[in-house]
Amino acid sequence: MATKRIARTTWEGSLIDGKGLVGLASSGVGEFPVTWASRAEQPNGRTSPEELIAGAHSACFSMALSHALTGAGTPPTRLDTEAEVAFQPGTGITGIHLTVTGEVPGLDEAGFTKAAEDAKANCPVSQALSGTTITLTARLA
Repeated sequence: MATKRIARTTWEGSLIDGKGLVGLASSGVGEFPVTWASRAEQPNGRTSPEELIAGAHSACFSMALSHALTGAGTPPTRLDTEAEVAFQPGTGITGIHLTVTGEVPGLDEAGFTKAAEDAKANCPVSQALSGTTITLTARLA
């Protein structure tokens, strides 16, 4: 059975001068302010759609990589993943770069890189973002 998650945004005003509030409705863990300036300039304590995508992508990728490594008999001790989503006003999202550092007993660098590349290609968020160039840097700690 499929699960569904809900986020809601209330926006007030114009794109440039307005502001919004993004709420993670399914979990209820928080509401986050968003503005055009936080998207196209500096965050200044507010989020952006790209930061929310980065959070989703880093979490999904980490889960997919952990699952694949465990299934291959080399469960990770720790995975630290960063997703950097690049946004160009007037163009849109221009790319995503994943950086992962892993502690994986019994696995060499080549095996870790291969598993990370597979997770990048196969995690559900990567697949949903397939219209965007996604790059990867993977290394063992």
